[in-house]
Amino acid sequence: MQLYNTLSAEERATMIDDAGKQRLTLSFYAYAQIQNPTQFRNELFLAWNPLEVLGRIYVAHEGINAQLSLPADHFYEFKNTIEQYDFMKGIRLNIAVEHDDHSFLKLTVKVRDKIVADGLEDDTFDVTNIGIHLKAAEFNALLEDPNTILVDMRNHYESEIGHFTKAIRPDVDTFRESLPIIEEQLAEHKQDKKLLMYCTGGIRCEKASAYFKHKGFENVYQLEGGIIEYTRQVKAEGLESKFIGKNFVFDHRLGERITDDIVSQCHQCGEPCDVHTNCVNEGCHLLFIQCDSCKEKMQGCCSTECVTVIHLPEEEQKAIRRGIKNGNKIFKKGKSEVLTFKNNQDPLANVPNLSDLKKSKPLLKKEVKIKKQYIGKGTHFFPKPSIAQFLIEENEINVGDKILIKGSTTGEQQLIIDEMFVNEIASAKGVAGETCTFKVPFRIRLSDKLYKIVN
Repeated sequence: MQLYNTLSAEERATMIDDAGKQRLTLSFYAYAQIQNPTQFRNELFLAWNPLEVLGRIYVAHEGINAQLSLPADHFYEFKNTIEQYDFMKGIRLNIAVEHDDHSFLKLTVKVRDKIVADGLEDDTFDVTNIGIHLKAAEFNALLEDPNTILVDMRNHYESEIGHFTKAIRPDVDTFRESLPIIEEQLAEHKQDKKLLMYCTGGIRCEKASAYFKHKGFENVYQLEGGIIEYTRQVKAEGLESKFIGKNFVFDHRLGERITDDIVSQCHQCGEPCDVHTNCVNEGCHLLFIQCDSCKEKMQGCCSTECVTVIHLPEEEQKAIRRGIKNGNKIFKKGKSEVLTFKNNQDPLANVPNLSDLKKSKPLLKKEVKIKKQYIGKGTHFFPKPSIAQFLIEENEINVGDKILIKGSTTGEQQLIIDEMFVNEIASAKGVAGETCTFKVPFRIRLSDKLYKIVN
């Protein structure tokens, strides 16, 4: 009986591409009294694995917290599996604003002490005694009340790229840090103010609202379904979005675009940017914001030290990683002295000379501004003939054009189209609304974008 994932991320990505099915990314949570979390965990894995569910799910005595993806045609079968449990009947499933077939590449169901780590050891705290839930329209209305205090219950790296205007945004790394800070700062307003909270999908606010009621706050409210559900209701009802920027998400996308506002800056040069990335150095993986220009200059690294490391022979890189014992310091999120914009340093000032490296591979690439024109998005990849298919959404594409295919996994790949099929017929030209296919020497993803280089 298989109770754990047996495929690598690469194998799973290939299977997803070969299947060619649209996948849904969604999240949900439920606080409940689960007597045997391990048995519950095993039941979920056995039910979900055949449905090709992938994701990161935590279960505990206090409930379940799930972020996952699944083929759209298995949605109702999946819904039936969770509604077999009384505490999940009619549960709200937060469907992602943007979908990516590769948002998750493994099914991981883990038993934890708590589904949201809070650092609390208080047997009198009742997590089910929650505040008042508000829908998007009610939430917007309460924001206009001068007696409302709005608090972002997320971490600093989440609120940095997008938030509600007028919100208090604690500068914290974890949820557990925020609880005592907020309680102390708002201690004088337990009776006279309305405490309104929000988070990504509602799970942290659910616990926070119960906590603050436990601590004596009388008027506690939370945004039902978090930013994800708020965005859906705003679009469906034609409301004004009080949230600006991007919503940080905990899969490889690292963010969903809510509005066109860019409210953050590149951590290396200070240019407007809200694209999170992880340092490519396997021994670092620092999460930070990096613009395209700095990504090219720094080769996807957070520091000159990491640029040096990635050019060392593989065995030396492994030796360095084996020497790293302070994992929590290495795998930080958005805070580090190496992020030069915050320290007013030139990220390239201390890049070593080429002769200092163990490999002959150039350390820095000459920055070349590429003028490009958006064409469309990937729709399919045929692995055996290595043919990519794209939907042309704007402009036109021709045989002989130099193109750029760009994606988080694919990177940036340039090539010239020698031969092309448009709507499955050999053609020299494709225009908006048509599909085009051509050979590529690499695997594309459905999230990849196609550009024509015009300079």
